[in-house]
Amino acid sequence: MKLLRVGPPGAEHPAVLGPDGAAYDLSGHTPEIDGRFLAGLDDAGRAALAAALAAGALPRLDLAGQRIGAPVARPGKVVGIGLNYRDHAAEAGMPAPSEPVVFLKPSNTVVGPDDEVLVPRGGEKTDYEVELAVVIGRTARYLESHREALDVIAGYAAVNDVTERAFQLERGGQWDKGKSAETFTPLGPWLVTADEVGDPQRLGLRLWVNGELRQDGNTSEMIFPVAELVRYVSRFMVLEPGDVIITGTPAGVTTGRPGTPFLKPSDVVEVEVDGLGRQRQVLGKA
Repeated sequence: MKLLRVGPPGAEHPAVLGPDGAAYDLSGHTPEIDGRFLAGLDDAGRAALAAALAAGALPRLDLAGQRIGAPVARPGKVVGIGLNYRDHAAEAGMPAPSEPVVFLKPSNTVVGPDDEVLVPRGGEKTDYEVELAVVIGRTARYLESHREALDVIAGYAAVNDVTERAFQLERGGQWDKGKSAETFTPLGPWLVTADEVGDPQRLGLRLWVNGELRQDGNTSEMIFPVAELVRYVSRFMVLEPGDVIITGTPAGVTTGRPGTPFLKPSDVVEVEVDGLGRQRQVLGKA
């Protein structure tokens, strides 16, 4: 099942894509696709939505000219994972970590998949990172097993973990500063439920800048797989429905391509993850 939110910023309404590829309004079932809704999206909840679709009980939406928002409203937190692909760690000149590298991004960095991304004031080295995002559907604390971890996942989405490298690496070595500028987490276009995605360790990820393919990887190349990331993070913080974990990026970021210019206003970044849709952002300036 593919869930999405449609409309202008702050006034999005929930929708679902039907088997015919058309969008259908969920406003009669839920005011938002948020933590509360996701917590109830178990097998029975998905079956009820599927039945409503099959019965023609959901109004059809015309998406022509409509903005697509982030598929999750107001995530409680965005948990980032760094250096989770061996080729990316190598291009960064860093050893593969023995434990996941964890950082936090403010939830107000989350924007729609095609919204403008702003180079921050003082930014000199704005970079891109195509990643798989994991959306939590059940409260999780101190998980013991990978099976438990997979059971708390509501679904997955594509994400661009935009990063200002000068802030991240040259301003005291604090990653959060390089990850936290407004618009730095384009998410979507859809939240695809975990049952439809199946194995999250078999998804291709690609990113283009101005039509040039820069990143081309696969989640099978993760150092720490999705289940381990969710289990591990739950040992340090409580994960709640609607929280998002972004799981690291493969090689090909600008810092790993000597002589490649960093992002600048008017550049176009396109992001794609198998089965999770495609994004397109035009860079602007804060």
